[in-house]
Amino acid sequence: MVNVHTPDVAALDGLRGAAIAGVLMFHTGNLAGGFLGVDLFFALSGYLITGLLLREVRSTGGVSLRSFWVRRIRRLLPALALVLGCVSVLVWALLPDDLVRSTFADGPWVLANLINWHLLADSAGYWDRFGAARVFEHLWSIAVEEQFYLAWPVVVLLIARRGRHADGWVAVVALLLSGVSATLMAVLVDPADPSRVYTGTDTRAFSLLLGAFVATAPVRSWLGRVMAGRWAEAGGLLVVAGIGTIWVLADGASSAWLFTGGLLAHSLASAALIGLCGCRPSSVIARILAVWPLRWLGQLSYSLYLWHWPVILFLSPQRTGLGGWAWTVLVCVVSAVLATLSKYLVEDPIRFRAGWARGRRGVLAVVASAATLLLLWTALPAPPAPAIDVTELG
Repeated sequence: MVNVHTPDVAALDGLRGAAIAGVLMFHTGNLAGGFLGVDLFFALSGYLITGLLLREVRSTGGVSLRSFWVRRIRRLLPALALVLGCVSVLVWALLPDDLVRSTFADGPWVLANLINWHLLADSAGYWDRFGAARVFEHLWSIAVEEQFYLAWPVVVLLIARRGRHADGWVAVVALLLSGVSATLMAVLVDPADPSRVYTGTDTRAFSLLLGAFVATAPVRSWLGRVMAGRWAEAGGLLVVAGIGTIWVLADGASSAWLFTGGLLAHSLASAALIGLCGCRPSSVIARILAVWPLRWLGQLSYSLYLWHWPVILFLSPQRTGLGGWAWTVLVCVVSAVLATLSKYLVEDPIRFRAGWARGRRGVLAVVASAATLLLLWTALPAPPAPAIDVTELG
């Protein structure tokens, strides 16, 4: 199958590539603000999903929730199930007991798309987690997106049932809800540990909702008029410069300003950049983002995100004896190879060509996959929890 890219899609693939590159650089210790690539992913997801939903509303007058959710499962579950199964077995065989216990405990929550809330309930702070504590911890962001995919189509459907002007009402609701979400982040943040507001769905929804806002027809029309002016190119470059500056200045939990408006500003800038690429695919910024290396990274971004953190743990500097850029290159190459194999041998065949992945057989395949993973986490003998010497207490 030939993968044809229109200019705007190519630029959005490039944005995905920039986002995953930032995350890789963050987790390998080379870019303190690279975690903001997740925020860019959120805005992109909100934009793309809302665009799909609104196109369906315009053509049919409603939204088929069943069809939407089935497409999401077919797109996301195969690669996720592959990673969960392979990584669980390798952790059990190769890694320390504490990682085996946390992996088996976390796996079902990943499968249920609730891992972010599970980690918060387990008092697993985000900013101190990335030592070698949990192999599936990075999947909190996938859970946030999946929860959005569950709720937002229902909202769009309810708006569509009101009749005319669905795009306008979706824009209003998205903007209002994003304001509520950003306010919750500012109100609920604990400066000592902002994990609750950073990984909570309610306090991160504004990133997805601002992407959704930009996907609506009134906003796209307005952006098209603004971007047609003489200063459009300069404005695009200014937005990119602003995003780059935040990525350089941000330093995780020590940047308290992120949680009282900084992340909101970054999401606004990200949504504006996405809108620019969609409205002006011939702009300088869109053409730069459409270059092949960024596009290639973007096309691998989902599997690359799934694999990269387990690879970092398995190929840690302690295990490989490498450090610095040599270790970074090793991690990135191995992650890219695994992501490529996943995309072309598992994701794309199931998504585009596998007849058995549709209809009743598709439902059975989902149930069988989930049952197999649950059986795996139950059947593999987990090491016992370390004994506590009560004589040392008191």
